[in-house]
Amino acid sequence: MINTTEHRLSAVPQGVGVGSPFYAERAKNAEIWTTDGKRYIDFAGGIGVLNTGHLHPKVQAAVAEQLQKFSHTCYHVVPYALYADTAARINALTPIDGDKRTMFVNSGAEAVENAIKIARAYTKRRGVIAFNGAFHGRTHFTLGLTGKIAPYKLNFGPFSGDIVHAPYPNELHGLRSEEALAGLDKIFKCHMAATDVAAIIIEVVQGEGGFNITPFPFLKELRRIADENGIVLIFDEVQTGFARTGKLFATEHTGVSPDIITMAKSMAGGFTLSGVCGKADIMNAPTPGGLGGTYGGNPLGLAAANAVMDVIEEEKLCERSVALGNKLKARFEALKTDIPAIRDVRGLGSMAAIELMKPNSNTPDADLTKKIQALALEKGLIILTCGTYYNVIRFLYPLTIEDAVFDEALDILEAALKEAQ
Repeated sequence: MINTTEHRLSAVPQGVGVGSPFYAERAKNAEIWTTDGKRYIDFAGGIGVLNTGHLHPKVQAAVAEQLQKFSHTCYHVVPYALYADTAARINALTPIDGDKRTMFVNSGAEAVENAIKIARAYTKRRGVIAFNGAFHGRTHFTLGLTGKIAPYKLNFGPFSGDIVHAPYPNELHGLRSEEALAGLDKIFKCHMAATDVAAIIIEVVQGEGGFNITPFPFLKELRRIADENGIVLIFDEVQTGFARTGKLFATEHTGVSPDIITMAKSMAGGFTLSGVCGKADIMNAPTPGGLGGTYGGNPLGLAAANAVMDVIEEEKLCERSVALGNKLKARFEALKTDIPAIRDVRGLGSMAAIELMKPNSNTPDADLTKKIQALALEKGLIILTCGTYYNVIRFLYPLTIEDAVFDEALDILEAALKEAQ
């Protein structure tokens, strides 16, 4: 095996971006060891996929057991009980009112696309409202929903029609909920009538957009608007789901019941699986054969998902998420005086972030953020950045991380923050 950057670039297109100049050899829980023998603490979690850590023993055992039975039949050709049983379990857990149905596909983007298809089939309308700063995937249709240009949408247009982006409420960046709602009303008056809208889709906590918590009163207003106009309300929980925010789903914090929830990432502990759960009458709108896909509901992914849900319950990972998130937020909130670039420390549970701006200004500091990320990596900590202005450090560590490893990571990050000033 040739483990060099030159070899990678000679074999893989540059558009497949890579953030680390090394190769993984093995990983366990919150630690990764590289092919050259170095050890890193993983605060990225495969971009929010590993809430139960790398190779949790229960997940590993569940997949191994299923692999002894069969790996694929295509559910549409020869079904298996594991699909229906897992769907029933998800139906019982999701915070959506009434009778529910769940389908499984492969990725977050695929879940989002199916949610929109289902909403269109149910309403017989075409229009979709998404929000500025949103991230809903990298397929061509979901790029149309995504509300951030670089690097995701550059040179890939034109995108699907009948999608309009509404203002996203973010008081730190000067937009209150009332102004965002006024912007949505203007869309209905000037760009797309509410009676032409099939769906409104929004993240309860924006992921790539900056780990911004959507104000709960704003979500309640979206519920009202959807109800008054026959619009399907979709909550994208691809990154927020499965204990990341201190609840199994972030929706549980809000007091709002959407019509559909999309889920993926930490759902199956690193194995390929995503899902769409919604009200039964909406989910049943497409005709038989209108939904699905060759690999949708892969048996290995379903086995992993059931193990993940067991681990979340048995190891009380929702409570663990809150405890770790509170510890992290308190640590870096206390550093604001010493590090004036820290403008905001925020989050629900362990979906936490630090936003950096130039001192005594409202100017996002992307350069400092990138420098901190590089310094942390040099010191053995993998972190991710995000935000419309690339000035947010986000945290996606496994919720199963050992206390000593967590504390070590916080020490590294604090040192990187101080050194980068």
